[in-house]
Amino acid sequence: MPFQSISDDPFIQRLIAAGLLAGSVVAASIVYAVLRFAGRTLRRTTVHAILPDTVAAVRNSTTLFVVAAGVFLALSALPETEAWTGVIETIWVIVAVLLVAHAISNTTSAAINWYLVTIAPRTPTQVDDRMLPLARRLLTIVIYGIAGLLVLDALGQSISPILGGLGITGLAVALAVQPTLSNFFAGTYVLSDGAIGVGDYIELNGGPAGYVKEVGWRSTKIQTWLNNLVIIPNSVMADSIVTNYSGPIPAMNILLMSGVSYDSDLDRVEEVALEVTREVIGDQPDAVKTMDAYFGFDSFGESNIKFWLFLQARDRLGSFVVTNELIKRLRARFKTEGIQINYPVRQLVDNRGLPVSGITDATPA
Repeated sequence: MPFQSISDDPFIQRLIAAGLLAGSVVAASIVYAVLRFAGRTLRRTTVHAILPDTVAAVRNSTTLFVVAAGVFLALSALPETEAWTGVIETIWVIVAVLLVAHAISNTTSAAINWYLVTIAPRTPTQVDDRMLPLARRLLTIVIYGIAGLLVLDALGQSISPILGGLGITGLAVALAVQPTLSNFFAGTYVLSDGAIGVGDYIELNGGPAGYVKEVGWRSTKIQTWLNNLVIIPNSVMADSIVTNYSGPIPAMNILLMSGVSYDSDLDRVEEVALEVTREVIGDQPDAVKTMDAYFGFDSFGESNIKFWLFLQARDRLGSFVVTNELIKRLRARFKTEGIQINYPVRQLVDNRGLPVSGITDATPA
């Protein structure tokens, strides 16, 4: 060992070992105090909390590293440990690797925590809020996994077969959990795309419809209007056509189709329909006040001249309330005005093309 060659006197060697150990303790105390003072100063003087958090993350590991180095040097100087040189060096390498891994793990965790607290709340999507905690755990596993391999190498174990075995095992595990991985990556796509969010009312093509309660890594949960919770795998969500009734804005367009008799005064029909629709807009809290009503005749039907009414509701649920009120008021007003909405009626004619008196084919709508 290097310090045993300074003097052959065992007393001098023990004195050097004691000095090295005491010096390492003093040096560790100074390092700890300096890092603590630097962390407090940075926390008061900088708006970027990542700097003091990083100093705090490496403070304990750095202090222990200095102490461990002093212990190693002290043991190297003792005459009694000359036969244990290889063991002491191996232990030092293991301790050093673990302390460095701990410092790196704490630093990455501090950086991710700072981002989650400072930056993530200001981003438009939740992908970073959900991905970074998982990335933090994965990074910790990877860092300590690499440290474990280095420790095995320091112990004289060949890590090449382990790496090969990990490759084969990883391939087998990937094949076994393929559906889970498919949902995981689909969940990453759903989260990062930002097309749907919690509280949105969505409908899958040919599938269920409801309010989004949670978007997770494996599945998306929606609550239907029957108050049932439907769990949809994210792989299905990613491959389906999804209608988001809450986007791009919550307001929902209402297009009401109807028709009036061919004998009706069409100008009066338009006037009455718009008047009733504007009354509904003014009276109903779920109607959008800033959007005026629109009216238009659409086509000649078999029994009626078809028309449409257009207005807006605040959201999907409000559209049902507004439509219900509009139908009730429009029918009552048409009845008062003598405007008729015919049943489907077909007139029968003879072989000369003349109407057959008193014979009709009528089916109530």
